Amino acid sequence: MLSILAVVLLGITSLFLLVSRDWRWTIVALVLQYTGVTILVANHWPMGMALVKLVVGWMASVALGLTQSGQKQDLAEERSWPSSRLFRLLAGGLMMLIISTFASKGQGWLPGAASTQVWGSFILIGIGLLQLGMTAQPFRVVIGLLTVLSGFEVIYAVVESSVLVAGLLAAVNLGLALTGAYLLTSSAIEGDAS
Repeated sequence: MLSILAVVLLGITSLFLLVSRDWRWTIVALVLQYTGVTILVANHWPMGMALVKLVVGWMASVALGLTQSGQKQDLAEERSWPSSRLFRLLAGGLMMLIISTFASKGQGWLPGAASTQVWGSFILIGIGLLQLGMTAQPFRVVIGLLTVLSGFEVIYAVVESSVLVAGLLAAVNLGLALTGAYLLTSSAIEGDAS
């Protein structure tokens, strides 16, 4: 039951990350997304290792949130907001239809995976790739990459339960968030200089 709620949470938060333009709500959705990822990963990993996902995800969210709080908001994007929001929502719905087609066959590809893990990982990977294809802003690209990586981690938890691999994935998550924070800061400094 908890895994089903986690999949629903992942579906809602990933679509919200795709549609939302307010960075504050985006960070909140990212934190909730990592909570759902932790629940799905805890099906195959010990609770201590699964909690590493939660703590690292929250740390990545805080790093991006603190960096984004010092940035100026782009008003040009706000002007095109209604049509952009509708398009992203329709594209997300189409991606969910595609995911529903592949998720039923995905359990055959990974015999040890529960259906909730397959659904959750496919949702995260699909919506994350969709977000990567729709934006060029560093903040949105990092959010998309973190979403895709979270989907990969859910599937990979079924295959491997090594502490070393969990640590490596945690380092990749933090490195990606810190790289995104650096890119946000450097683009703001370049914008102020010109």
